[in-house]
Amino acid sequence: MNTSPEAPAVPLPVVRLGPGCEASRLMIGSNPMSGFSHFSPERDRAMGQYYTAARTLDLLRRCEALGLCSVLLRGDRLMCRLYRDYCLEGGKVTLVAQTASELADQAAHVRGLAGLAAAIYVHGTWVDNLFHAGRQAEVRDLLKRIRDTGKAVGLGTHRPEVIAHAESAGWDLDFYMACFYNLARRPKQVVAVGGCPAQKEEFDPADPPRMTASIRSVKKPCLAFKVLGAGRSCGSPEAVRAAFEYAYASIKPTDAVVVGVFQQEGDQLAEDVAMVRKILGC
Repeated sequence: MNTSPEAPAVPLPVVRLGPGCEASRLMIGSNPMSGFSHFSPERDRAMGQYYTAARTLDLLRRCEALGLCSVLLRGDRLMCRLYRDYCLEGGKVTLVAQTASELADQAAHVRGLAGLAAAIYVHGTWVDNLFHAGRQAEVRDLLKRIRDTGKAVGLGTHRPEVIAHAESAGWDLDFYMACFYNLARRPKQVVAVGGCPAQKEEFDPADPPRMTASIRSVKKPCLAFKVLGAGRSCGSPEAVRAAFEYAYASIKPTDAVVVGVFQQEGDQLAEDVAMVRKILGC
């Protein structure tokens, strides 16, 4: 990984997620840094072994150098500690934090995240599981607790139906974290909670048009994720570019894209940023 000093890049275009929070139209997520590939157990292990604390900090610095103003990280203790270390050394990239479902006291958890994050969203798998169980009220309660912190409030999901429900019920939130693929057709175990390998996931090519239609149907900004199919659309640079082009053409100008990068296989972050700059004309 290139960590040599360089002049900061021109900032990427941004969208507003809510009170006091702007996010780059391209952001990285922390699943690879946490060893969650959504591809295979072998890739999980490779990512977990590669992303040491030092390499994770290098990646946060690289985001800033390439013009990203924000990053999306799991709000677990490790990721919060590393982000705090990055800020203590002068880092300026702001944090959009995902709630960590493995923590028992979610109300206390979001209060703690508010000390670091500009925006907090409720973990999509946790949300989807509660919807399957008919426990939507618990999701809405956690959104209210995030609102009480004064931070931008987000709702994660893999299911267009969840967005439709939140909109029709008038839920108080600022943005959605929306997966291009419906990986929650049925309840599933959260890997960080269960501590065992992820279940095999189906990436149905019919899913992205459904979710992008849902994204376009709402006025709130959306963060679109799994736009590269967790690596399944990365067989060539042309395939990656086609996936990015589809994503940005299919969402609103007020939306952003979140991707994972595995820097052991090259400077994927720089490659993605260069592609997105061309697509967005910046």
